[in-house]
Amino acid sequence: MTESALHTADVVVDPRLPRDQETLLTTALTTLGFTPRVRELPRRRAAGQLVWMVLVSVPLHTFLRAVTDKAATDAYRCLQEAVRALRTRSDETPHPVVFQDPDNGLRIVLEPDLPAEAYQQLLALDLTQYRLGPLHYDKAQSRWRSELDEAAPR
Repeated sequence: MTESALHTADVVVDPRLPRDQETLLTTALTTLGFTPRVRELPRRRAAGQLVWMVLVSVPLHTFLRAVTDKAATDAYRCLQEAVRALRTRSDETPHPVVFQDPDNGLRIVLEPDLPAEAYQQLLALDLTQYRLGPLHYDKAQSRWRSELDEAAPR
């Protein structure tokens, strides 16, 4: 993968996503050192079919390293605010932001109401332990997990 591809974030958004929320996310990605390329999903999808509002395709190791490197800066807070902003629309159920690695398809699902502890754990997560995903933060167990990986035979 080329160096420029490592710093490109392909962002797919639901057409119902307000532009100000899209801007929050693309600004956060830019601040983290990525060049966002945004495109909208076709409007012909039924509203109930889509469980996420935004899908970001980015090399996950590179992304998490960038977030870790900037954890003490405004870039880190900017990302959290962009994810949380997706729950501020009172007329809809909150939708997550999904980050997907283009090489292996592994997904990390960031819900709008994640606690700070979830973000801290995410930065220390060893992604090589997961093959199937998607990774969700289990609030009851206070940890990131992939139910499919847990169920798969070793």
